[in-house]
Amino acid sequence: MRRNEDTDVVETDAESGLVADWAELTYECLINILSRLTFEHRWRGPMLVCKGWLIACKDPSLNTLFDLATQFDSVIESPRWWTPDFERKIDSMLLSVITFSDGSLTEIRTQHCSDLSVTFAAERCSNLQVLSIKSCRNVTDASMAQIAYKCAKLKELDISYCFEISHESLVMVGRNCPNLRVLKRNQMNWLDASEHVGIVPDDYLNTCPQDGDCEAGAIGKYMPNLVHLELRFSKMSAKGLVSICEGCLNLEYLDLSGCANLTSRDIVKATLGLKNLEIKKPNFYIPRSVFHTERYGHWRLYDERFQTDIFRI
Repeated sequence: MRRNEDTDVVETDAESGLVADWAELTYECLINILSRLTFEHRWRGPMLVCKGWLIACKDPSLNTLFDLATQFDSVIESPRWWTPDFERKIDSMLLSVITFSDGSLTEIRTQHCSDLSVTFAAERCSNLQVLSIKSCRNVTDASMAQIAYKCAKLKELDISYCFEISHESLVMVGRNCPNLRVLKRNQMNWLDASEHVGIVPDDYLNTCPQDGDCEAGAIGKYMPNLVHLELRFSKMSAKGLVSICEGCLNLEYLDLSGCANLTSRDIVKATLGLKNLEIKKPNFYIPRSVFHTERYGHWRLYDERFQTDIFRI
C-alpha cells in the first residue's frame, strides 16, 4: 500500500498482478473498514495515509470513544508522562477527537490530561457516560464542576491519582449525576512510595490527599446508587467507611486495598448490612518479628491477625 502524488492509494497483488485501487472505496465502505480498527490503530495508520482517509477517520461515528487506557497499561510508567510536553500532546489528541465527535463522544479513558481538555469535553459532550482520567496533576475542581453540571448522564468516573481534585468535586458529581454507578478514587501507595520514586515528581507525591473521611462522607451522602467503588490507599477511618456503607446500600464491590487506617473489625462492623458486597480488604500485616516481645507482648492477644493500623501503634 502506498500514497501517490494524487493521494490515491493502490495495492498490488504480487501473485495475480492485479492492482486494487483503495481510493475507489465508497465512503460508507471505508467507514465500515475503519470501524473495525482500534483507536490507536486508526490514529497511527489510516489517518496518515491520504486526505480521503483522514477525512473518513474524522467521521463522528468513529469518534464515540477516546480510549488510551490499553496503551498506558501495556507499558511501564515513564517519567516523561509527567512532563508538561506530554500533557499537551494528550490534550491535543483529546481536543481533536472531541471536535471530530460532534457531540457523540460517550467514553473518555486516558491519563495525564489537564483542565483544558476536560472542560472542553464538558462543553461539547453532554452524552458523556464514562470519564476515566487517572494521574492528571492539572485536573482540578474547576473542570470537574463543569463535568458535574453538563454531563448528567455520567455512569462511571475514575479520578484515581488526581490530587488536585477534592471532596467538593465528589459532592458536585453526586448531586448532578444520579446515574453514577462506578467510582474509582484510588490513591498512590503512601505507605511505601518506592514504586513511584523517580517516576512521579516528588512534589506531587507529597500532595496526596489527607481528607479521606471528607471524601467518604461525600460519597455516602451524594452517591447512593453506586454499585462499584474503589478507594485503594484511602486515608479514611472507620467513621468514613460507616458513612459509605450507610449511604450506598446498592454496593456490590468495594476495594479497600491499602486502607491502613481500617482494621478487619472496622470493616466487618461497617458492612454488616450489605449482604451482596464483595470486599477487597487491606492486606497489610505486622509480623511478630517486627516487635520486641517484652514491649509488645500484648499483641499476642490481638485477634485480627496483626493487621496494621499503623497510626495507632
